[in-house]
Amino acid sequence: MATLATRPDLLLVALKRSRPRTLRTRAAAAAPRVCRTPLPLKAARPRRVFLGLGVAFVDQLARMASGGVPSRSFVAAAWPKQGVSPVEQILKNVEWPDEFPFKPEDFSRFDESSDTLFYSAPRFVTHIDDQAIRALTKYYSQVLPPSNTPAVAILDMCSSWVSHYPPGYKQEKVVGMGMNEDELKKNTVLTEYVVQDLNLNPKLPFDDNTFDVITNVVSVDYLTKPMDIFKEMRRVLKPSGLAIMSFSNRCFWTKAISIWTSTGDADHAWIVGAYFHYAGGFEPPKAVDISPNPGQTDPMYIVFSRKQIA
Repeated sequence: MATLATRPDLLLVALKRSRPRTLRTRAAAAAPRVCRTPLPLKAARPRRVFLGLGVAFVDQLARMASGGVPSRSFVAAAWPKQGVSPVEQILKNVEWPDEFPFKPEDFSRFDESSDTLFYSAPRFVTHIDDQAIRALTKYYSQVLPPSNTPAVAILDMCSSWVSHYPPGYKQEKVVGMGMNEDELKKNTVLTEYVVQDLNLNPKLPFDDNTFDVITNVVSVDYLTKPMDIFKEMRRVLKPSGLAIMSFSNRCFWTKAISIWTSTGDADHAWIVGAYFHYAGGFEPPKAVDISPNPGQTDPMYIVFSRKQIA
């Protein structure tokens, strides 16, 4: 796969603006930052550099997929129409490259220290602002099975002390998977929980065809083995089961994967869509922009898909 072209002038400016932080400061941070911090020169591993220029990244992939000539339907979906969110367009009429377009270094991180250590202290904070949370909760109220539906099982992946489901939402089985037991214990919507580092062990400890819905809130950007995890999601979902990946523009940037911290919001939707596509067994993924007040509050985006019926 060819190396993507970069803008040396913009990259130099970006690197000059970066501020190195100590590991102690990073680990102690209570809340995520906007994912706009470029990668410092001292990053431990070589990385391909992508600037957060939105559709430019997708255009480059299109050129590589078509031997240097952009694919019309692939690129047309990337360029925004007036008054329409580019995130919502990015997964329309996609012509995916034949092979998974990312390299191992795209899933490296600035801080490769133990995730177990990083998440050892509970963070009883919300990682997006109140308006974004309300937008996500409203979306869940429209797509999740009604509360107390018989035999419904839900998996909240990368869960914490709150899942942002509608107030009073209950199901017979709501499993939380997360990194901090103290946080999971406080999550009142959960009926059970599992503490597991998916970056060390992406195998989900559940039987095939267990869950009707899988949710993941602002954590897909931390997955270093996304293909393994998305294949596991497909396995544990029931036929036509729904997987909902939500994300904003905030993250613990030292723990987010390289391909995420160096691209923009529309690119992020394409990246998550690629996980669904290349994992196989999912319907074509779709993207939704539910940002409550664009430019004024935290944005909120959804990429979702259903497991295909065999």
